[in-house]
Amino acid sequence: MGKTSVSAASALRLARLGHRTLVMSTDAAHSLADSFDTTLDNEPVQVAPNLWAQEISVLHEVDRFWVTLQKYMSALLSWRGMDGVVAEEMTVLPGAEELAGLVRIVKHYESGLYDAIVVDCAPTGDTLRLLSFPDIARWWLEKLFPIQRQAAKVIRPFMRAVTDMPMPEDDVFDSIQHLLTQLDRIHTLLADQDMTSVRIVLNAEKMVVKEAQRTHTYLSLFGYSTDMVVCNRIFPKAVDGEYFSAWRDIQSRNHLLVEECFSPVPIFDVPFFDTEVVGLEMLDKMGEAIFGEADPVSVFFHGKTEVIEPTPEGFLLKMPLPMARKDQIDLLQTGDELVVQVGDYKRNIILPRALAVMQVASAKLEEGELRITFVRKEEQAGSTPPALGARTREPAT
Repeated sequence: MGKTSVSAASALRLARLGHRTLVMSTDAAHSLADSFDTTLDNEPVQVAPNLWAQEISVLHEVDRFWVTLQKYMSALLSWRGMDGVVAEEMTVLPGAEELAGLVRIVKHYESGLYDAIVVDCAPTGDTLRLLSFPDIARWWLEKLFPIQRQAAKVIRPFMRAVTDMPMPEDDVFDSIQHLLTQLDRIHTLLADQDMTSVRIVLNAEKMVVKEAQRTHTYLSLFGYSTDMVVCNRIFPKAVDGEYFSAWRDIQSRNHLLVEECFSPVPIFDVPFFDTEVVGLEMLDKMGEAIFGEADPVSVFFHGKTEVIEPTPEGFLLKMPLPMARKDQIDLLQTGDELVVQVGDYKRNIILPRALAVMQVASAKLEEGELRITFVRKEEQAGSTPPALGARTREPAT
């Protein structure tokens, strides 16, 4: 979809405008070096004035912060009779690669060496795992090591008198505390809308747009803000021929779908260039095509187009609809897709699986915000829920 080219072009545009910029890749299948037509390393390499690039080595980064905990857990599993090699493999923190990348981003930010950091993320599934990881890792560590340092100091002598089971030493607790602190710093930085935003890159193809919708919804689920959508590889009108004319028609229809799905997030179009986007010259052209006179460091949209909050019965989906009236609003849920129509305009929302298996219990318009309540289907037994798969008028409550 061109996400690496867009990342590289955005970073180069920032550097040309005088910002000290780092662009880094967290994708295991690195292609950032190919975009710049150069060689990159695990450490930042200067590729142009004001511009540095880096391809993170997962194995190198994981060894930096996980080795102390892994040694203790390997010893514990070996004590329980597990083969040493198997024990070492079993003690790899789930998502350690993602955490390594996130920790490095925060360190670069706190170093003060760069004015802007552009991250070329992995494909959709890995990126969602990356951005959801701080919450998951905190839960994992707190469940795995519930025992506190002072309690361990008291218990350790007694345990050694009756068993040879390895007990965590102070360096293990130091490592846990360090990791938890890093997770807090990561989440604080990534969730700050004035400091961090996500930019979705897609092609004007129906399947790609649907996947991008789902990504956008999941980002909202974890509290991350999307401030722009880049619609890549749009055929220019100057291209002649019946073949390209048909493609332009398809792209035109799908572009309307992009506008329906992501409004009010701004959409930036990028043409299909007549040569591959490789090297500084072509990246300059792409950067100018995306941003024009705008500075990529700007935040192009503040706020979230929808927020999903857990409730005791299920979830509450909140969507800002300023100046809308209750009699203008229609809802339609079919499978994992929710269509919200206000007057002549509609928006398609791909629901996360957590919501897709539920059903709408109510919808209210309060203080310029549409609030849709989802509940588990068994909790609707004996009641009359809004009809699903057929258009239903938002209740006038």
